[in-house]
Amino acid sequence: MPFKFTFQKIVDLKTSEKTQAEWTLSTAVGELRMEEQSLQQLRLEKQSVQDRLYAESEVRTTVSELMIYQSYMDHIDHKISEKSKDVTAAQKNVDIQKETLTVKMMEEKVWLNARDKAKQRFMSEWLKKEQDSLDEMASVRHRRTV
Repeated sequence: MPFKFTFQKIVDLKTSEKTQAEWTLSTAVGELRMEEQSLQQLRLEKQSVQDRLYAESEVRTTVSELMIYQSYMDHIDHKISEKSKDVTAAQKNVDIQKETLTVKMMEEKVWLNARDKAKQRFMSEWLKKEQDSLDEMASVRHRRTV
């Protein structure tokens, strides 16, 4: 007689929810990495413009050209500020998804433990019945030989 857990569909659901939470976390981590890379690119671009600005300021350059560089630097600074906010938001999303995954993993574990305990009870009862049957057969044989 095979073991059949009454709440197996709940166990399956909890496992599915955990898997979905893992995927969601993976997506959130990917988005965070993209935002961080984009921020890093902006910082590299800013450094490049600063280097050009310093190089241009050492040679004969008009004030209007320097102002153009400075204006572009201000634009990049604004983009860096916005991208930093995006990175922070992406990090918060990752933290939320980690917490969600932790909760889903705990829920799954609770149901898996319940299933394991039910299986242990089933096996214990089944073995007891089996032993009772063997004891009954032994006592019947013993009565026949006496």
